Amino acid sequence: MNDFFNLLRYATLAGYQWQQPRLLLLLPLVPLLFGLRWVLARRRPQVTVALAPGPTPRDFTAALRFVPDVVLGLALAFAIVALARPQRTDERLEQSGRGIDIVLALDVSGSMMIQDLKPNRLAAAKRIAGDFVNSRVGDRLGLVAFAGQAYSLAPLTTDYDLLREDLASLRLGLIKDDGTAIGTALGVAVNRLRESVARSRVCILLSDGESNAGSLDPLLAAQLAHAFGIRLYTIGLGQDGFVPFDQDSLGHTRYVQTRLDETTMRQLAGAADGRFFRATDTAGLREIFAQINRLEKSEIKQFRYRNTTDLYRPYLWFSIAFWLLWLLLQNSFLSNPLED
Repeated sequence: MNDFFNLLRYATLAGYQWQQPRLLLLLPLVPLLFGLRWVLARRRPQVTVALAPGPTPRDFTAALRFVPDVVLGLALAFAIVALARPQRTDERLEQSGRGIDIVLALDVSGSMMIQDLKPNRLAAAKRIAGDFVNSRVGDRLGLVAFAGQAYSLAPLTTDYDLLREDLASLRLGLIKDDGTAIGTALGVAVNRLRESVARSRVCILLSDGESNAGSLDPLLAAQLAHAFGIRLYTIGLGQDGFVPFDQDSLGHTRYVQTRLDETTMRQLAGAADGRFFRATDTAGLREIFAQINRLEKSEIKQFRYRNTTDLYRPYLWFSIAFWLLWLLLQNSFLSNPLED
């Protein structure tokens, strides 16, 4: 009995894929047809039959004459569901090929609070870097944050949920020492990538200033990357000149002067067989990541296996069972030959 009611539950029916879903539109017609039949039966001329006096049948006894119609209605309903072919599909995904190892190095220094990218440089970089992570399939990605020092926040991993959490945790003041240690950041990224066996190893560095901290020369770090076969893409964030920084207590916008050392950023990318990009607004930064996404393609092939199981048989057997029960009831005391 539990199996019977489970077949009729909305959650069960909603969980199916239907080969002929339009047939389900016939289900509301079943009670409508029987309702119309009963209405027409009441309008037909009544035949008066003289019977011997006896006790008046009770109401529940009179209602038993509707049982055959209910049984026939269930038989038709189950037949419609069976004809609609309920199915369940299990899908299995397999991947083959070689991915790319990529380390993102993001500047979290105080100047990343500047608001020429909306809402500010760091927030824009985090959001668009997150979209870049979502676009990769089968690649291992890592994350390095830097200001006056550089730290590896996430090792090379395919756990993209973990990487997105680490990206979300980036904030101004995360690293106590302020400044822009580009050389140190590249050194940490190279250390992560140098033992990689991936067919391609890439570092993407985002910064909005000039290197003014750290103990490792940026150009030397780029040359080390080249020696280990690591390609370097550098992205310069923001505009030069006076740009909006924040607002004071009166709501007035304060401006600061900023300058990107574009020459050095180009040299770093050139030394490691990469490219330099300049992003002066959020749309430009998004397009830069889209270009890098096109340049660094993984050799990942996906294979989908679908196993479809037909589940119409229980509904068909119930339909046949109710149909046979209806035939049996037609030859019992529940049938009214004067109406049928």
